[in-house]
Amino acid sequence: MATYGIDLGTTYSCVARVDDTGHAEIIKNAVGDDTTPSVVYFETADSVIVGKDAKANAQLQPDNVVSLIKRQMGKDIEITVHGQRHTPESISALILRELARAAEEIGGEPVRDVVITVPAYFGVAEREATRKAGAIAGLNVLSIVDEPVAAALHYDAISAGGTKTLFVYDLGGGTFDTTVIQVSPAEIKVVCTDGDHQLGGANWDDRIVDFLLETFQQEHPEADGAATSEEFLQELAAAAEEMKKQLSSQQARRFNARYEGAVSKIELTREKFDEITADLLERTRKITERTIATAAEQGVTTFDEVLLVGGSSRMPAVEAMLKGMGFSPRKHDPDLAVAKGAAQYALIESIKVRLPDEDDGTTPGTAVEEIADQLNIPVEKVRALAGKRVATVVPRAFGIKVVDFDERNNEVFSIAHVLKANTSLPARTEPTRFATAYPDQVEIQVEVWEQSGSVESDDLADNAQIADGTISGLPRLPKGSPIDVTFEMELDGLLRVHAVELKTNKDLHIELQIKGGLSDEQVDEFRTAVARYSVSA
Repeated sequence: MATYGIDLGTTYSCVARVDDTGHAEIIKNAVGDDTTPSVVYFETADSVIVGKDAKANAQLQPDNVVSLIKRQMGKDIEITVHGQRHTPESISALILRELARAAEEIGGEPVRDVVITVPAYFGVAEREATRKAGAIAGLNVLSIVDEPVAAALHYDAISAGGTKTLFVYDLGGGTFDTTVIQVSPAEIKVVCTDGDHQLGGANWDDRIVDFLLETFQQEHPEADGAATSEEFLQELAAAAEEMKKQLSSQQARRFNARYEGAVSKIELTREKFDEITADLLERTRKITERTIATAAEQGVTTFDEVLLVGGSSRMPAVEAMLKGMGFSPRKHDPDLAVAKGAAQYALIESIKVRLPDEDDGTTPGTAVEEIADQLNIPVEKVRALAGKRVATVVPRAFGIKVVDFDERNNEVFSIAHVLKANTSLPARTEPTRFATAYPDQVEIQVEVWEQSGSVESDDLADNAQIADGTISGLPRLPKGSPIDVTFEMELDGLLRVHAVELKTNKDLHIELQIKGGLSDEQVDEFRTAVARYSVSA
């Protein structure tokens, strides 16, 4: 049975698999397109539509349409449609169900084992939510892989090989990442990563909508209902995305805006488009500069290739900006590279799962031959793929909440980061010394927090609590009693925190359970609920 890579995108998603010749291929959706809009339209209480038709209803029936759900992954929110409660995980599961259904129909075999991609800058909560979305969809999620890592795998598969350092500029529909990756025959190694998962092509679309609406209202001030007309705004939204794409190859585009008899022929030039979106591009420049500086701190100062990934990286302003920074970027199958690389990663993971632990990769072995026969690929390729290592980094900083006191003895809370972003995985910190804050403490509460802002900050507002635990049953401890805290993160992102009170040696082990995430029971509940829907494109 084949394994599949799924690029679960903010605005568009797609599916790929490795064919019998060893090449990754995109599986077209039910309407024959390579990509599917990541939009869900709840047509009735038991029927949903995913894709183009759903997107067409986004403004016409906003209460029944959900889009950009990827930006909500990992958040403890609920959406109610037709009386049915949903979460970002269950909405994403409906998208995954349609992708799998179409792939089964076209590929002629069940879609079960998958790898799903996420932005490199996704934190623990977002990654776990993505994994649970796959489970709710009835899929066996072999792994979650970073989008730039998947793009690098695809690049490695189609390039001449050798050892290279890549800078990946990934501007998708709803998220943005920059990642430095070293590729060698034996390993894909992430050096560092940075990004903003609230920045993407959808933001550029919104600026075009604002421009079209503002221009229309200036020409027709009497049409004061235009700004609240869902049908009119839907037309502007559809036009905005198309104009953005067309301006990548043309210098100007026109749109005829019509509302209640009023008509405006609005022209948008590439120059004006670049002007009204300049601050968005500047945000990507600052992140790019931060990533370059972080890589330099680790001794990486030159790049063999600068790859443009993500559909929105097609905008000429992106290439111009990077050239202005001294780079020579090239487009790397922007829309499909991530899904194709995910398919390669899925193949690697499936081989590793099937190989027995005792196989050391040095002799042919019955297991390797059986896998080669099953997958219809040479034995040596099985060995090479099984030995391919993907080494990633900690995407964000992690720490604990601490308290201090100001001159008036008021409590001042902050986050002390212990595990730093861009630390190579697997990672284990040395014990960090903390102390009790109050006299006569008989318990110690340990709150684990994750960086949520774009840069590390000790401000609570720039972090999010993801877990907690308590060391209890302590004797009355004097203020300042020492506590050591150690953080450990595995390759799969599993985070462990160990806190020990040194006078009694009483300790606390936290194996990270995502605060606010779905429980196993809730996953089962949503799996049943999602399975009841009739899903189509």
